[in-house]
Amino acid sequence: MSTQNLDTSRLQDYLAEAVPGFSGTLSAEKFAGGQSNPTFKLSAGGRDYVLRRKPPGELLASAHAVDREFRVISALADTDVPVPQTYALCEDNSVIGSMFYVMEYLDGRVFWDPSLPEISDNDERTAIYDDMNRVLAALHMVDPDAVGLSDYGRPGNYFERQVSRWTKQYRASETEHSPAMERLIEWLPANMPADDGVSGLVHGDYRLDNVMFHPTEPRIIAVLDWELSTLGHPLADLAYQVMAWQLPGNGGMKGMAEIDRAAFGIPSDEEYIARYCERTGRDGIDNWNFYLVFCFFRLAAILQGVKKRALIGTASSAEAEAKGAMVEPLAQFGVSLID
Repeated sequence: MSTQNLDTSRLQDYLAEAVPGFSGTLSAEKFAGGQSNPTFKLSAGGRDYVLRRKPPGELLASAHAVDREFRVISALADTDVPVPQTYALCEDNSVIGSMFYVMEYLDGRVFWDPSLPEISDNDERTAIYDDMNRVLAALHMVDPDAVGLSDYGRPGNYFERQVSRWTKQYRASETEHSPAMERLIEWLPANMPADDGVSGLVHGDYRLDNVMFHPTEPRIIAVLDWELSTLGHPLADLAYQVMAWQLPGNGGMKGMAEIDRAAFGIPSDEEYIARYCERTGRDGIDNWNFYLVFCFFRLAAILQGVKKRALIGTASSAEAEAKGAMVEPLAQFGVSLID
């Protein structure tokens, strides 16, 4: 069992004080994946927990905000959005070397391939995607004021702020010149739709492998990885999910470009979007292409940060370099939508 620099003796003392009912000798095992914030399964006294920490080392400003993750998961506890129970946030770096939080360990299924090869039944595939749609709509119907998140992000001009933020993050982690990224950085501000005043809670990374399904039912029991959540425009979440399906299924991209979705019981973009609009009371979507281009740009900028951390040795996963290699292809996908 790798504890990967987790000081379990200090952590055990902290948890005994901070987590109700915690007892026993602590062991820790790092989960594979989890690009950004290293995530561990903790076991003690016959109970399991999950710990997410900021990575050690020098980090980009505003990245790895595990305290924000803790806050949003805690706030959603009594809503229609399924989330794990949270137990403790530790902002004292002296315990394990960086800020972390502890939450409930849930036993369920995480699917990594959007074509769902492990599911043999088309009706179940359809139901899995429909529940993703239901939960995304439920998230966007949450009233931030009612759950204490009115100050969780700045209101208005979401896409303007996001393009500016991710351009800065990209510049801060740039490792070589990318003509495609330069084109997107120029095109997005020039083609920004007028702000429609719509704002709500957005996840920021809503996709199949960031939700956990019940062990046997096509029902989501937890939405995970809230690090990029904020107050923003709900269409950014919807476009991000649909964008991922445009990618090829090879080369680490995990898309569905080559798949006949209807033959697998998986909804088309149009069907998925229409169902979402029904659930959220929205009458169609203007400027859809802009939202897709934005999502390709933002994901490329995020992965550029992963690539930079891999090069300087602070990335939290061996997959980091492979993910970094996707920056240019993603930017080119975005450019192809412009052209």
